[in-house]
Amino acid sequence: MKNPDTIVMTRIIDAPRSRVFEAWTRAEHLGKWYAPKGFTISDCAADPRPGGVFRMRWRAPWGGTFGIRGEYREVLPPVRLVIACTLEDESRATTLDEIINVDFEASGSRTKLLINSTAHASGANAPSMLAGLQKGWDQTVDRLGFLVEPLKKEM
Repeated sequence: MKNPDTIVMTRIIDAPRSRVFEAWTRAEHLGKWYAPKGFTISDCAADPRPGGVFRMRWRAPWGGTFGIRGEYREVLPPVRLVIACTLEDESRATTLDEIINVDFEASGSRTKLLINSTAHASGANAPSMLAGLQKGWDQTVDRLGFLVEPLKKEM
């Protein structure tokens, strides 16, 4: 049985829209921020075009590893992205399916980031995965801010 959850968040990022959009679409940038606090990222790939690959591996602070695989469904630079992805555990079993809609609005030299993510989790860990979704997104977007905002240091 799958349990859905939706996260809707808005953040103001102190960086131009083109820079924030680039952080979402270039592997060398995604590999620095696209994970919750304490996670490390490896094997990151991004091909930002409809049907293009979105892939990475996460290593959790407690040592577990997770794979993310998916595709960009919509790419409208520097305005909108839609990404469909699947989170897999160490045995490559699907634990979470997610559709991520991201809108980038220019606000002077800053960017208003609007994220709407709908996730479906399955398996014994589904309730805890969904319960941690908001916290995970908050930490992930914090890391994005540290990457793209001037005068901030990497977390």
